[in-house]
Amino acid sequence: MLVASGNAQGTPRSVAFNVQGFRVAVNKATGQIKILKSVQAADAGRVANPMQCRGQIEGGVAQSLGAALYEEMVIDEAGRVINPRFRDYHLPSFADLPRTDVFFADTTDALGPLGAKSMSESPYNPVAAALGNALADATGIRFTSLPFKPDRLFPLLQEKFGS
Repeated sequence: MLVASGNAQGTPRSVAFNVQGFRVAVNKATGQIKILKSVQAADAGRVANPMQCRGQIEGGVAQSLGAALYEEMVIDEAGRVINPRFRDYHLPSFADLPRTDVFFADTTDALGPLGAKSMSESPYNPVAAALGNALADATGIRFTSLPFKPDRLFPLLQEKFGS
């Protein structure tokens, strides 16, 4: 018999919020995606260092775009990873990333130092969903499996739009 106890009191903490939006173009003949516009709004409380916070947000967007567009661990029937080297695994480079416009909400936080909130990983969270919504708007197809790679998009685009 397993027994555990705990509580949900926790300590008060600040919560940051991020919203991402994309405008995309999709080549229906190849499945290629081009991000035309990338915008992220962040509620980081009082931002003490806007340049550093903007860099944190741009980095989170870049990391999340890697997961949403390129990165995929391929596993064979025996459970072995068949793309274990970075040579066979696309990590986004600077050239793969769109410029991201960053906007800060004008808020303050009662708990954070000088009214600030932590950005840490929160910029990562809305990116894949926003990109999926942009793809659905552009194509009328809801793609639900990451990464949104051309070889995954192509068959559904062909089914809907033909050659």
